[in-house]
Amino acid sequence: STTEEDLIVDPVESPEILDDFELPQEEAVDIKDMQVNKLKLSRRINHFKTPYTCTDKISGKWHNLVESHVSVSANVNVNAIQVEIQNPCRQGKKLLVLDIDYTLFDHRSTAENPLQLMRPYLHEFLTAVYAEYDIMIWSATSMKWINLKMSQLGVLDNPNYKITALLDHLAMITVQTASRGVFDCKPLGLIWAQFPEFYSASNTIMFDDLRRNFVMNPQNGLTIRPFRKAHANRDSDQELVKLTQYLLAIAELDDLSHLDHSKWESFSEDTGKRRRHR
Repeated sequence: STTEEDLIVDPVESPEILDDFELPQEEAVDIKDMQVNKLKLSRRINHFKTPYTCTDKISGKWHNLVESHVSVSANVNVNAIQVEIQNPCRQGKKLLVLDIDYTLFDHRSTAENPLQLMRPYLHEFLTAVYAEYDIMIWSATSMKWINLKMSQLGVLDNPNYKITALLDHLAMITVQTASRGVFDCKPLGLIWAQFPEFYSASNTIMFDDLRRNFVMNPQNGLTIRPFRKAHANRDSDQELVKLTQYLLAIAELDDLSHLDHSKWESFSEDTGKRRRHR
């Protein structure tokens, strides 16, 4: 059986971030266009660039392929770069990138069974959106913990949906800002550069409880309400039910890049009203 000790994440692996600081609107827009941040993303993309394609039927790790096929500088620890390909990309599908901690799972509470800390309706959510979206998991923790948590929750071997890839904290980059110094974020450009025939800014959406994680691609990010205190909130949390409706509604659009995801709840309500009046 799983003990409480098994479920407590090492703070080094999963840092506790309580406040999602607000960046000034004009600065939030400028960060992705700063030359220093563009260069950091470009370097990270080059370290990941491999001849491996997502249509290959082999499940593998990008870091092994990088080591085999790409010449990198001696000070780059190629073995540290981990992105695990789980299943082939599917032509014509949009891409959903999901955070784990406080998005899908309450990683700070303890329980005898990890399923008690899982966000309600997780499997129903993933099953429904899989019809229209490839799904990637990107967590600011280690690959070991991503595999452990997703396996405990039954996400990696679910018969009703498949996960395309797992990305960990080593795929993130550190960006510079005028008001907040430096911090890490999750640049979707890394995924788009790796799979340009499948994913782009026009068909990708990312869920994270920390807005700053998608500062390099703010137009593609949706800030989800954090799922904390699972034992108290498990019976009332409906976030994934509502977000299922939103994702399926926007899946009908050819281009997602013009949407304002901060207004996702009103979009879902308007869509529901239109359908009821047909």
